[in-house]
Amino acid sequence: MKVSPRRMLHNAMKMLIPLATLLTCTVIATGSSPPSDSSTDNSAFGLSLNGQPVRYQTSPRLVNSTLMVPLNDLSESLGVQVQWDSSSPADTATATKSGYTVKLEPGNKEALRQSESVTLDAAPMLEQGELLVPLRFFSESFDFHVYWDAASQTASIWDADQSLPTVGSFERMRQLLEQSVPYGVNFDGSISVTAMAGEGLVAVQPTAKQKAAASVPSSGAAESKPAYSTTNVQVEGVDEADIIKTDGDFIYQVNRNRVIVTKAAPTDQMKVVSTVTFDDPHFHARELYIDEKRMVVIGTTLYRTDSKPEPQQAGPDTATSSAAVPSAEPSVVKEKMIVRLPAGRTTTKAVIYELGDRSTMAKVREVELDGQYTSSRKIGDSLYLISNRGISIAPVLRDSLSLPEKEAAIAGSLPSYRDSAVSGSYVSIGYEDIRYFPNSQAPNYLMVAGLSIGDPAQPMNVTSYLGSGNQVYASLEHLYVASQQFEPVSREKLPSDRTRAVIQPGESSTVIYKFAMGSGKVTYSGRGKVPGRVLNQFAMDEHQGYFRIATTKGNIGRTDEHTSKNNMYVLDAAMQTVGKIEDIAPGEQIYSVRYADNRAYMVTFRTVDPLFVIDLTAPQAPALLGKLKIPGYSNYLHPYDDNHLIGFGKDTVEVSSGVNGNSSGETVGLYQGMKMALFDVTDVANPKELFQETIGDRGTDSELLRNHKALLFSKEDGLLAFPVKVMEIKDRKANGSSFNEASRYGEFTFQGAYVYKLDLNSGFRLQGRITHLTADDYSKAGYYSGIYEKNIERILYIGSTLYTASQQMIKATDKATLTELGSVQLP
Repeated sequence: MKVSPRRMLHNAMKMLIPLATLLTCTVIATGSSPPSDSSTDNSAFGLSLNGQPVRYQTSPRLVNSTLMVPLNDLSESLGVQVQWDSSSPADTATATKSGYTVKLEPGNKEALRQSESVTLDAAPMLEQGELLVPLRFFSESFDFHVYWDAASQTASIWDADQSLPTVGSFERMRQLLEQSVPYGVNFDGSISVTAMAGEGLVAVQPTAKQKAAASVPSSGAAESKPAYSTTNVQVEGVDEADIIKTDGDFIYQVNRNRVIVTKAAPTDQMKVVSTVTFDDPHFHARELYIDEKRMVVIGTTLYRTDSKPEPQQAGPDTATSSAAVPSAEPSVVKEKMIVRLPAGRTTTKAVIYELGDRSTMAKVREVELDGQYTSSRKIGDSLYLISNRGISIAPVLRDSLSLPEKEAAIAGSLPSYRDSAVSGSYVSIGYEDIRYFPNSQAPNYLMVAGLSIGDPAQPMNVTSYLGSGNQVYASLEHLYVASQQFEPVSREKLPSDRTRAVIQPGESSTVIYKFAMGSGKVTYSGRGKVPGRVLNQFAMDEHQGYFRIATTKGNIGRTDEHTSKNNMYVLDAAMQTVGKIEDIAPGEQIYSVRYADNRAYMVTFRTVDPLFVIDLTAPQAPALLGKLKIPGYSNYLHPYDDNHLIGFGKDTVEVSSGVNGNSSGETVGLYQGMKMALFDVTDVANPKELFQETIGDRGTDSELLRNHKALLFSKEDGLLAFPVKVMEIKDRKANGSSFNEASRYGEFTFQGAYVYKLDLNSGFRLQGRITHLTADDYSKAGYYSGIYEKNIERILYIGSTLYTASQQMIKATDKATLTELGSVQLP
């Protein structure tokens, strides 16, 4: 390679001067806008390549909103060969790699990419003998993606094989949105899915948002503090937000859009020490996290038409400029604009407090993402947030609108975020920094964010994707977001006489997006796809580098090739399917899944409950080991130990489906009361039901059947507790097996906590019931329920005391005798 004379002089100068400032990806933006001069020297810009900080000898410079970086250092980082032609007056630089060629000259805005002339936003420039070139143009010319974070003023360069393509321009966005229109998407951008479920007469179905998991009680953070329960989570060490938490001294509860902090001990002196309210009148608190130093409250805010104008910071290549093209440079904010967020826009917000004196907790930070709150996780000091924001595609599909009108409409809905650690303004994410999932776009922005709550100076790391994701699983190192994908159909095939059509659930697949996470940062690292739909987070698992997922394909009630079938898939670290079992339990669907190292337990149901045991020891060859068929089904499976499993669900009876005189001879399963079962899977080929317990009659319900966080379990104490609403039939007829009798609902008789002792010798033993309702409340109760505000929502323990929480009260009860020890009325 021929070296330019200017480069030789620069190399000599470097021997006499110290190294330039080290650039990292954690550079903190000052919050003020860069000067709008034609050239700005600003060493606060951060650079990274494939997630690693980049050391460049010459600091980047900002030239008319174009980030300029040293050619020789950049080309060396990207593996690009550079040759100089000193015979030309301007020392032309020719860069080549893998058949791609770029030619650049100092001071000349006209560059050659292959044989095509390209006009640059800023001309290459000489700086101390070093040629500085436009970062985005040069990198993307050699199949790298450049992402700009306006809040932290950092540029991330990613090899295309390790990242996703960006939307780049309005025209590309328009094309992608048009391609995303499937049957069932209305012209207003909403999604309408009519499932031909054919569930017979089973009235309770698990929903896509149903949750479940495993819990590990705390042994106490200090010797002087008694042991206390923690939230029942899926993966040990990966915390999940809930409506209530304790640190062993205080109880923190999301209560009627406030957080109430209660001193728990001594039990006869329980008292509310503070009530945390929020400055934002539209903020709706949903869940919280607690650690030794901080409280994080997560919720949503709806910006209405009467909201005050909010400062919004223009991001890179925002749609306020219609000239955005794939090779455009990362724009840097030139000024802050006061804008009003669109009416009805919803954001996901996390508010962080320093605990300190619990009576006066100080708010230290707020972060906000566009979209509805989907899920979150907390690992140590790192918080991860996921939201989904729908895009109205009506402007794109409406032929009556001109192209500029369509562009203006889409421009007004670009995703944005806010981090008070950087500034109080919203940062809009431009086309150049919105990635999209090839072949699986949806009219939706999936936003994934990470931040360190222990380092208030570290900006939130935010990425936005054109596409959707609703089920979230997280291990200690990876975040997986699953999305149901329907077979696309061209707009021409949509019915002309209606704006929606039916989607057959059997025509869907599940796409899984994998993200690496750590230290409050999230990086996209792969994508996989499997047939069928996923039930909930417990249908997914990561073990020894492999990802396992269970799905249901087809529809219950069908008797053709589209009948429901259940599957187990194993994907490797690159998200490629390496093993599978398909067509399990035809005609049924998955109701619950649980993984335990090299085993998976799967419950399917139509009229009876088969519990399948699946061997995953060899990822390339998963195998069915055994199954057990019993009446009822389990919505949630919880490990007791290595060889025993607890199932929570509903009891069922199998009756003739003859209705109104129609005696077809077919049978259906009708759910009855709540059922618990203890399974022995020691002999994997022959699983057994050791014990079972049924609560109430048809209509009995527990949040545990939809939300695993409602379970309190301690194997060491033999303790099992959960909230339940009991419905009972008081005038039961003799023929309980008839359809009419089996389909009857009970009437309300109890709401509160059921507390059990559980061991392998005696099974379930009801220790007692705890309620917050008085005798007078029960006498005034209706047929279906009592007083909602007095419904017990969670049970936890500190030392030898159980605490039950409703919106009106926290009650302390002795764990051994269930004797009431004290209570506090909540304001």
